[in-house]
Amino acid sequence: MEFEKIIAQANPQGDLRLLQITDTHLFASRGTGLLGINTLDSFKAVLDQIQQDQAEFDWIMATGDLSQDHSERSYQRFAEGIACLQRPVLWLPGNHDFNPVMWQTLEQSGISSAKQLVSDHWQLILLDTQVPEKPHGYLAASQLDFLTQALHEYPNKHALILMHHQCCPIGCQWLDQHNLKNSDHFYQAIQAHSQVKAILFGHIHQNFEYQQGGIAFIASPSTCIQFLPLSKDFALDQQQPGYRCLTLHRNGSISTRVKRIEGQRFLPDNQSQGY
Repeated sequence: MEFEKIIAQANPQGDLRLLQITDTHLFASRGTGLLGINTLDSFKAVLDQIQQDQAEFDWIMATGDLSQDHSERSYQRFAEGIACLQRPVLWLPGNHDFNPVMWQTLEQSGISSAKQLVSDHWQLILLDTQVPEKPHGYLAASQLDFLTQALHEYPNKHALILMHHQCCPIGCQWLDQHNLKNSDHFYQAIQAHSQVKAILFGHIHQNFEYQQGGIAFIASPSTCIQFLPLSKDFALDQQQPGYRCLTLHRNGSISTRVKRIEGQRFLPDNQSQGY
């Protein structure tokens, strides 16, 4: 299977600047919420915060669960909202997405379906870990082949790999049940490629930064509900929705920060036992 590739220039300093938006969980209905939070309102509040912060980025990475109800209208709402940032978007599906509708609707909205971005010093590889109707993730043989091929193709470029599900333990027992189930196959695919510098993912609805074996494992807050870090059972956090900026430097290092919206505008229903 051929995956579309984009060739992109780094900025004058040789850097590639990214914005991660993840787990928007949008609905077709304007007024529908998730565990006490209107996901469209919180998504728009994060977009407003990005503009207010004058965040600097060249590409937007949308790392899955863009929709909660699988509807065409929910993906249109994502495309309509993200357009205000006036930057190109790359995306991958999460466990709550419906890939056929997602793919078609986002393409119709002018959002690329490319899964590889190659710049002067870096390449980005976007993997599909979705298992239809299951919360956990899995990398099909075609995805592992794509990953291996991409790494062999550009051995002298630093690599950032993006996926929806976490491929390492995050310390939330209930969430770690819904991880990437064949992470061992993933690690086998990358172990001979020292150019892999980081794995960026969504799914866990919290800030997460971890370093092991020269690889950074990074996840970001959702634009709606937040999960409580280090929780044994399902638990919601009171922290606000947010986003992440990353600068991929020409020497292979990464600078990154998380920013959340200001105030206490979006507080979940803490009586919720799951979703």
